[in-house]
Amino acid sequence: MIDNNTFEHKTAAYFTLGCKLNFAETSMIGKELEFRGIRKATNREQADICVINTCSVTELADKKCRQMIRRINKLHPNAFIIATGCYAQLKPDEVSRIEGVDLVVGHAQKSNIIQILNNLDNSRIITSPVNEIDTFVPSCSASDRTRHFLKVQDGCDYYCSFCTIPFARGRSRNGTIAELTAQARQVAADGGKEIVLTGVNIGDFGKSTHDSFIDLLRALNQVDGIERYRISSIEPNLITDEIIEFVADNKRFAPHFHIPLQSGSDEILRLMRRKYDTALFRQRVEKIKTLLPNAFIGVDVIVGTRGETDRFFEDSLDFISSLPVSQLHVFTYSERPGTQALKITPVVSTQLKHLRSKELLDLSEHKKTDFYDSQIGRQAQVLFEHTRKGKNMTGFTANYVKTVAPYQTNMINCMTNVRLEGWNSDKSALTVSFTD
Repeated sequence: MIDNNTFEHKTAAYFTLGCKLNFAETSMIGKELEFRGIRKATNREQADICVINTCSVTELADKKCRQMIRRINKLHPNAFIIATGCYAQLKPDEVSRIEGVDLVVGHAQKSNIIQILNNLDNSRIITSPVNEIDTFVPSCSASDRTRHFLKVQDGCDYYCSFCTIPFARGRSRNGTIAELTAQARQVAADGGKEIVLTGVNIGDFGKSTHDSFIDLLRALNQVDGIERYRISSIEPNLITDEIIEFVADNKRFAPHFHIPLQSGSDEILRLMRRKYDTALFRQRVEKIKTLLPNAFIGVDVIVGTRGETDRFFEDSLDFISSLPVSQLHVFTYSERPGTQALKITPVVSTQLKHLRSKELLDLSEHKKTDFYDSQIGRQAQVLFEHTRKGKNMTGFTANYVKTVAPYQTNMINCMTNVRLEGWNSDKSALTVSFTD
């Protein structure tokens, strides 16, 4: 048990599962603890406090959270373990029973962990009902990453039939444009070159401040020092022609889009309660490719949802095959308690889910290979990252082509002009030659 009378000389370790939004929020927690005198533990150092930011997007995510908590308890047997995040919010009692967990903190409380520790009694669970999660806490992660993840929005009003995120994070809300541009200026002052805009439903930005997402993009474009912005996952019905045209006209915004499709069958989209159909999705993709022919387009797909008959899956596969997208992020459907999807029949067997997932993953590999092949021989700018893999460094082009080159310290966190030469030995990235 941690002595809550003083934090002097205490150390903390941080562990994050799930989305980029979680990484930004973990960074916010870390900054708050550091401000109060709690030092980040070094590698292999025993921590006094362990903060685990959990995910609950699927049943597998819940399982990974439980495994991580148990592993952290073994690695830091004397640490005070705090679990927060979506799994902690949705199933606090279940999380509190995992061996090693000392405190479960909900979404509404995670920005006040120091205050909670200062006033700790015998409570092991401190959460609020989801309808009381109504504040927006700005956060931006960097840690060892070259890219910075700026949280611009939280919560969701969509209530898709398969999803529990609105029950974990509450209604859509966002920071002010002034707050967010101030954070971007701080990133620039700290030497950051690239910012990824993240949230639960970022295209819904402005609900709580009477702004719009395009207003935010225009304001961020005026921040000196940031060389590249990326827009993370954005709903098809919210990525407007105006946003696509803005990205096409502004070199600081990367030609890289991540758009959740979930299914290429209109029947399944209706069962999912999605807010678009395949015709709208195709229009968005074709608009991007018309204005930005070399844009990378990543697409989320859920396979094996309830109601996904053989015909609906084949319709989905045919539709996705016909799209000029660059990569699929394939998720296997899992039952989530309390969702409307549980009322849908028929249920897809585990074996069939596996077979359909493999088909989509094979299609994804084919599309990604074709996209990378189309980029060989092109000139590009790469932002090389701190991570060293053997004797190599890696980095990404604006249109999200992963590249590899011999490690050179002076190129880390620098926009470097390169020529994309060809595949590396294991076909995980493209090699480059330097053109500066």
